[in-house]
Amino acid sequence: MSDTPEAEALPPSLRFLKWLVIALTLTMIGGVITVVSVIVTRMPQAIAVSAPTLPDSITLPNGVAAEAVTMGRTWFAIVTSDDRILIYSRSGELRQTVTLK
Repeated sequence: MSDTPEAEALPPSLRFLKWLVIALTLTMIGGVITVVSVIVTRMPQAIAVSAPTLPDSITLPNGVAAEAVTMGRTWFAIVTSDDRILIYSRSGELRQTVTLK
């Protein structure tokens, strides 16, 4: 007499389910590998974009602090603590002042 139980065969529906789970696992592994490879191959192109150039120094009016900065292609703007937007050229010259109401 042996103490090992006889191996029972899985019913056909469970065998089908087993193969579906295996196929899903392989598909997910392939998807993760694809996503990682796309990120790795595209990342150097995103890093290679050069940073925008700014002037060495900008003179703000006395008693004014900068709260936010934004940039366009040929200008950059500074939002000040006294509710004004100062628009400068890329060379650092003040082009326009906008007062917020």
